[in-house]
Amino acid sequence: MVFLSWTRPSPKHQKDCINKSGTFNYDGKYRGATAKPLAMLEEDKELSRDGFLINHSKVLVGSGSDVYEKGKTALQNWRHFGLGWTFVDPKTPVENGVKFCVCLKEFFPWVMMPLQVVYVNETRSRKTAVASFGFGGGTLGGHLLAGEERFSVEMDANKQVWYEILSISKPAHVLSVIGYPYVVLRQKFFAHQSSDAVRKFVSDK
Repeated sequence: MVFLSWTRPSPKHQKDCINKSGTFNYDGKYRGATAKPLAMLEEDKELSRDGFLINHSKVLVGSGSDVYEKGKTALQNWRHFGLGWTFVDPKTPVENGVKFCVCLKEFFPWVMMPLQVVYVNETRSRKTAVASFGFGGGTLGGHLLAGEERFSVEMDANKQVWYEILSISKPAHVLSVIGYPYVVLRQKFFAHQSSDAVRKFVSDK
């Protein structure tokens, strides 16, 4: 099952996709895995043995509390997906349990990828400037991949603000099996453009 649309997916198209998607398409033992630090995932032998690949990007987008708050707002409003060729309905609440649809244009048709927010984490230190906000989305039935992806912004002790993407994934459909090298390239391309979108958003006055 693949969710396609010959025109830009409408809210109704996305709702139909979500309603037909069912449950998570990856093992429950990995639910919430992307909330862990990158180093822990890289050391997880079982993860690689089960066929998951790790994709990671971390980019400096600015500095200061205002930039951090804008970065948080960018994620909450799905600005990191506002790239023209891919989008998420910006009205979708970033809340645990909420299902959403990533729409992306590959060649002629649009592909709709159903996911569900697995967790939302936010931390802030009272003693230091350190703060972070992020959420993870897990793939549902009908998604071309199986796995999970985290988007987060973090302000470190030096008040530098970082935008990070961390995902684990493997093919879940014959199309992604055949074209997985291309999928990996597209993940890297998305990370680059998404980082630019967040950087632009936090720098706009």
